Amino acid sequence: MDSSLDVIPLLNIGISFVPALVVVGVLYRWTLEGRTAAYAVSRMVLQLLAVGYVLTFIFGANEARGVLATLAAMLLIASWIALRPVAHDRISLYPKVLVSIGLGGVTTLALVTQAVLAIDVWHEARVVIPLAGMSFAASMNTVSLVVERYCAETHRQVWHADARQIALRTALIPQINSLFAVGLVAFPGMMTGQILSGVPPLIAVRYQIMVMAMLFGAAGISAACFLFLERPRSLAPSR
Repeated sequence: MDSSLDVIPLLNIGISFVPALVVVGVLYRWTLEGRTAAYAVSRMVLQLLAVGYVLTFIFGANEARGVLATLAAMLLIASWIALRPVAHDRISLYPKVLVSIGLGGVTTLALVTQAVLAIDVWHEARVVIPLAGMSFAASMNTVSLVVERYCAETHRQVWHADARQIALRTALIPQINSLFAVGLVAFPGMMTGQILSGVPPLIAVRYQIMVMAMLFGAAGISAACFLFLERPRSLAPSR
C-alpha cells in the first residue's frame, strides 16, 4: 500500500451518504426530527469543507497567533455547544463550562504535545490543532452529559452529593465503554487512518493509546471541574 492515502472521488463520497439518508428517511417516516438530522448532515459537510480551507492556510502559516486564535475559537464554541441540552440558565452556566473544558482539554493537550510527543515547535499547527479537536470534543460531550444529568437530578430535588455522583457516572459511560471496546469492537479514527496510510499497526497502537488516555483524562477532568464549580442549588441542598 502507498504511504499516502488515495484521494476519494466525489462520486464515491456521495455513496457514503446512503446510510445517512436511510436514517433521515426513517426519522421523517416516524415523524421524528428528520429535519434536524438532515440539517445536521448538511451542516457537517459545509463545516468540514470550510475548515479544510482554513486549516490549509493555518498549517501553511504555522504562526503561534493563528494557532492560539484557532484554539480559543474551538474552546468558546465547544463550551456553548456543550450547553445545548440545557433549556435554561445557559448564560450563567457558560463560564463554568468554559473553565471546565479549558482545564480538562487544554491541560491534557499541553501534556501530550509538549511532554509525550515533545514537538520541536510548541505551536506546530499540524499536531496541536487536530489533537485539540479530539481533546476539546471529548470534554465537550462529557460536560454536556454531566450538565444535563446534574440539572435533571437537582430539579428532582436530589441531594447535591447524590446528583453529583449520578451525573459523573452517567457522563463517563461513553468514555469507559470506549476503553473497554477499543481493539476488540472498535478501531478508533486515528488508528484506522494511520493503518490505512501505511503505518505499521504496532506504531499506530502506540499513538492510539496516547489518544485514548488523553480523551479519558480530558473528559473526566472537565466533568469533575464543572461539578466542583457548580454549587448546590436551593432545590437540592448539599449534605
